[in-house]
Amino acid sequence: MTHRSPRAAPRLALLLAALCSRSVSAEQPLEIPLWTGRPPGVAADERLEIVGRQDARIGRRVTRVTRPVLTVYRPQPARDTGTAVIICPGGGYNILALDLEGVEVARWLNSIGVTGVVVQYRVPRSPTLPKHALPLKDAQRAIRLTRHHAEAWKIRSDRIGMMGFSAGGHLTAVAGTQFASATADQQDAVTAHSCRPDFLMLIYPAYLNTAASQTQLSLECSVGENTPPTLLIHTADDGISATNSIAFFLALKRAKIPVELHIYPSGGHGYGLRPSRHAVSSWPDRAQRWLEGQGLLRAQSSR
Repeated sequence: MTHRSPRAAPRLALLLAALCSRSVSAEQPLEIPLWTGRPPGVAADERLEIVGRQDARIGRRVTRVTRPVLTVYRPQPARDTGTAVIICPGGGYNILALDLEGVEVARWLNSIGVTGVVVQYRVPRSPTLPKHALPLKDAQRAIRLTRHHAEAWKIRSDRIGMMGFSAGGHLTAVAGTQFASATADQQDAVTAHSCRPDFLMLIYPAYLNTAASQTQLSLECSVGENTPPTLLIHTADDGISATNSIAFFLALKRAKIPVELHIYPSGGHGYGLRPSRHAVSSWPDRAQRWLEGQGLLRAQSSR
């Protein structure tokens, strides 16, 4: 567990401004539906839509998704490493913080040569199913769809990871542990591809441990021998306790899965990439170093 100096915050603030201006994007983002026709689990009489509004703090606040989509943000060709990250914004499975924990993250990934794929999965949570049940179908479909288009999007099919924030961190953890039991909800060429992510990045994840024990994982997050290498970021003063990350870290260590955990002293919850006086503002630099250590930021021409 480590923390780092906030001295990188001014540099990150400048970078974030550039990302939001889209100056580092190679092309306009590509938005495509996750499912052909009506998504599994959506009632025949339910309207297919994405509803949201602007929020002064987080940007776009998506409040209803029945037509899940992914949006692909690609880096400049000269920077492209062939690595992609599927991004799951947070919001308690009730809303999606689309800009704060989605678009801004994709733009940052572009700046380090990584394709960012933002998923607008189904919210709000179902009143009759586990909170993650329908979002998991969307996340698994997003992984398969990205692999299906890997050649066209200039992505290495063995370099497709996931990053999630808060509830999106939980969804990322479930996708990274439950891929073997995934069902084929739509029979097409996309389903033939694996839905196992190659690596995980969990940023202040929620819902990972049980109410009974701070170090025991929730059943849906059961780690196995094929769980991908993982990076975990949290703060000690987060209202969504850092024990969520600690429980996942301990399970990965027991399974001998490569894992790195950073718990910063302060910064709270829901900060995304936004700079602040807290040392946690330097987490993107730490994440970049972790990706480098995994061999995921090597230029395509050097492979």
